[in-house]
Amino acid sequence: MRAPRRPIHVATTWVRRQPPKVKAFLAVVAGMTALVLLRFIVHDHDNLFVAAEAVHSIGISVLIYKLMKEKTCAGLSLKTQELTAMFLAVRLYCSFVMEYDIHTVLDLATLATTLWVIYMIRFKLKSSYMEDKDNFAIYYVAAPCAVLALLIHPSTSHNLVNRILWAFCVYLEAVSVLPQLRVMQNTKIVEPFTAHYVFALGVARFLSCAHWVLQVLDTRGHLLVALGYGLWPSMVLISEIVQTFILADFCYYYVKSVFEGSLSSAFPPEWCN
Repeated sequence: MRAPRRPIHVATTWVRRQPPKVKAFLAVVAGMTALVLLRFIVHDHDNLFVAAEAVHSIGISVLIYKLMKEKTCAGLSLKTQELTAMFLAVRLYCSFVMEYDIHTVLDLATLATTLWVIYMIRFKLKSSYMEDKDNFAIYYVAAPCAVLALLIHPSTSHNLVNRILWAFCVYLEAVSVLPQLRVMQNTKIVEPFTAHYVFALGVARFLSCAHWVLQVLDTRGHLLVALGYGLWPSMVLISEIVQTFILADFCYYYVKSVFEGSLSSAFPPEWCN
């Protein structure tokens, strides 16, 4: 007798059969539902930003555990770690000169652990690093972000250089995970610890995006005015939304794979192409 399928399997199978427009609509509905829930559950929405940085730190901790336990960095993108260290270093500098708070401490801790991961990949575990698979050119990401930062940056009273650097780290953070996604697509393998790390990034990006969206709603748009005039306020929100949607597809298959009991086999071949 055929065993009954679990509800989660039935739901995911139905979603996969839907056309792209329906999937996009369902993703928007799911995102809006999550935002509504967060608005009522989390009273101080600044805590969402702290939570986002904390989850990012947890993701880095997962990588450290992988490197120490398995003694291999196979499946990891050195370039994503370098881009992460770059935007964290810039954001840390801006935090010191513009606004020193709890985020500065969290950024410092995350930067320290990210640098340790880079050291392990470059030197201690270099033999297992898949350099040929990590072929996403950093300048394809960093250069456009730098140009965009020169053109669109905060219009506050801070030093111009600091404002440009702040914009640069916002834009760079939005796309820093692209090399890691390229490595997983090139290898056709989603290694469990790496999947945990990328999922943690996805959760962190969603919480950060939720923080900004809910803050704008709570202040009835006054937060956008506080950020300055021109295109900058809109670019902040767009950057948060972009980095969330970059990882949305991966996070969907990650959750699906967890419910089905296998992190690697549940990722369809089309995701790795």
